[in-house]
Amino acid sequence: MIGERLHFFHREKLSKVHRDDLAVLVNFSLMPKPNQSCICVFCGSADGVDPIYAHTAKELGQRIAASGMGLVYGGATMGLMGILADAALAGGAEVIGVMPDVLMDREIAHRGVTHFHVVKTMHERKALMYEHADAFIALPGGYGTLDEFIEIVTWALLKIHQKPCILINMNGYYDGFLAFLDHAMSQGFIKSEARKLIQVTRDVEAALAIAQSHWEAQPIKAPVDAKLDELIGR
Repeated sequence: MIGERLHFFHREKLSKVHRDDLAVLVNFSLMPKPNQSCICVFCGSADGVDPIYAHTAKELGQRIAASGMGLVYGGATMGLMGILADAALAGGAEVIGVMPDVLMDREIAHRGVTHFHVVKTMHERKALMYEHADAFIALPGGYGTLDEFIEIVTWALLKIHQKPCILINMNGYYDGFLAFLDHAMSQGFIKSEARKLIQVTRDVEAALAIAQSHWEAQPIKAPVDAKLDELIGR
């Protein structure tokens, strides 16, 4: 039953309260990480105009499950988020949803996922999703999707992690965004090495192949960031 599968965790009950979000970034974890590889997906809470967006979200969920991987995402039932989660669950995947309590009513929490975490802030949401992920994939979305994906890319730039950051640019949805990044690089604000941190593909199969090849070539290890440790007093 859904009630037996759903677990709500509250940070203030199960985790030490840290003084700032940097501590959350490094230390915050509410449950053991699944044994299988886990893909974190950022995407919109709307379906979008073109049916290809919903189709791709469904395909991604199905392929994650078929590959024996887990999914961590923003925890909603609406839009691409709900389509993605439903497809992964239908295929037998373990699905972890993470949502700030302020969004519980707005985004309609998915009560069919394997594990559901309620956190206090958007910062904690991203930190917990990062904690459980071995790779990050962005589907079409709006401000929230870009915020989450770009912050994860920035953490890669700062060498907080070495996990692949993959953008699925189906139907040219992100063409304008990618053009902006190229412009920023041409104007000296993004270095060419940093630009390469975002790996772009046009379909689900290629995105998962990028993640798989990365894991095979470079087993993921938790990096030690001495400067960050010193900053948070770890």
